[in-house]
Amino acid sequence: MFSAFSSIDYHSIRAKTPAETAVKRLNGIGEVLSGLDISAIHTQHDMARALWTLDTADKCIRMILTEFRTERAKDQVVREAKRLIDLIALARDEISGYRDDSTFNLTA
Repeated sequence: MFSAFSSIDYHSIRAKTPAETAVKRLNGIGEVLSGLDISAIHTQHDMARALWTLDTADKCIRMILTEFRTERAKDQVVREAKRLIDLIALARDEISGYRDDSTFNLTA
């Protein structure tokens, strides 16, 4: 197991309910996304990496939603997932703005 994920898994194990496990996992994804600095995108590679990170986070969120679909307390899980998905969409729009901005010079 990669050490970067060990704390997330540990917190998930300590959760008291499945919904709490899901929220803790979503919070972990949020922590990763909070480290994404869109202003640091200067090259095509930077842009591709940022988009890959956003796409991967989006897929993980959707997997969590699928896994915890049957939970009674899913409202909290759905709310947190929607918040993250909305933030991912905003970040994608901002990155697209960089790509569409003719003054922004992306070099490989």
